[in-house]
Amino acid sequence: RARNHDRRRDRNHHRVRQRVRRHHAHRPAEVVSPAPQPSRREVATAGHTGDGTVALAGLSADDPEVRATALGALERLDQLDDAHLVAALSDSEMSVRRRAAQVAATHPGVDLVGALNDADDRVVEVAAWSCGEHESSRDAVIERLLELAVNSSEPLVRESAVAALGAIGDERGVETIIAACSDKPAVRRRAVLALSPFLGDSEVEATVDRALEDRDWQVRQAAEDLRRITG
Repeated sequence: RARNHDRRRDRNHHRVRQRVRRHHAHRPAEVVSPAPQPSRREVATAGHTGDGTVALAGLSADDPEVRATALGALERLDQLDDAHLVAALSDSEMSVRRRAAQVAATHPGVDLVGALNDADDRVVEVAAWSCGEHESSRDAVIERLLELAVNSSEPLVRESAVAALGAIGDERGVETIIAACSDKPAVRRRAVLALSPFLGDSEVEATVDRALEDRDWQVRQAAEDLRRITG
């Protein structure tokens, strides 16, 4: 009889263990799959259809092309905050930083000094252009643009920096712009036009006169256009 009692106890113990295992509080939770990320096309479409939720979701997508597209979509919807741009300017992908620097042209509250010091010249070029759109004469901006216009090894960066200095119109940029009128043809063309705010200065006038005789016809054309505009 004792043996039968032990057998029943063992069977009951097994049932209890099964019941505890089935309903135990420490049972692992079911894994919930993350929501699918929007595609680049969906984000771009959202910018035209007014779907700010999808456009915003694109900022946190794994695909950098989607993140870059999201910046433009949100800007089109007038839902892009300066904070979004500041974060994007520190993105690990160049394409996102470059797009952020470009869109920042219409956000004068965004500080682009960091972008002017980006490791990739493609970002620096666009950041310089946007600084010209800001027309900011902050010391940090002017000093960095002056440095880029003279020392950058990339002609597109020098060209963009010179154009920004002309757009800003700060007197500190005059000598650098004049020097750029002896750079490569594309830079010279941009530099001649950048002299516009400073016409009347004798050295500037002499530089424009020399540009009228430049060996590159597009530089000559830029100088002629400048003379025509100013009468």
